[in-house]
Amino acid sequence: MNNYYHDNNLHKTMTLTGQGQVTLVPDTAVIHLGVQTNGENLVTIQSENAKTTQSIIQALQRMGISDVKTSQYTINKIYDYEDGKQIDRGYSVRNILEIRTNNLESVGKIIDTSVSLGANVVDLISFEVLNKEYYYQQALNLAIMNAIQKSESIARNLGLSTNPIPTRIVENSSLPIPRPYRRELASETPILPGNISIDASATIDFSY
Repeated sequence: MNNYYHDNNLHKTMTLTGQGQVTLVPDTAVIHLGVQTNGENLVTIQSENAKTTQSIIQALQRMGISDVKTSQYTINKIYDYEDGKQIDRGYSVRNILEIRTNNLESVGKIIDTSVSLGANVVDLISFEVLNKEYYYQQALNLAIMNAIQKSESIARNLGLSTNPIPTRIVENSSLPIPRPYRRELASETPILPGNISIDASATIDFSY
């Protein structure tokens, strides 16, 4: 929204907001998937979970995927309620891996291979660019230029002989959060990342 006002020193001031956007093809995929096992004997299900998770990690390594780490490991009690009574159903062990790859075409294969080996949780898939700060700065520069162009257009319409002078710049935006892609487990997993838009906004005071 653009506002106009006069200051107390008889200098006129206009406040304008500029928008900037950079559209990119993502270069990195981040996949959160893993194994959840339930049962009454905690030691047994921990062992089962660890064995399945390790087989997934080894398969990913054979595929050339080396950037794999644990993002979540939890143990929870499971209870049911029948006729107002709490019934102990044992434990749930959840082990989620974070997998990063710059081969976006392999994402579907990573998921299908992991599921075939026992992965039963896919939390999210997100697509990113490695140098987000660089592209955000580009978008922010475009936002500033957009505000300046607005001020120059207004100056021409007002018949001013000189362009307004920026006196204050406020950054309204911040680095974007990666966009998640959520899905249900299924056979044949097509993953289409699409493009990523990095947006920025800046508000500038101009004196004229």
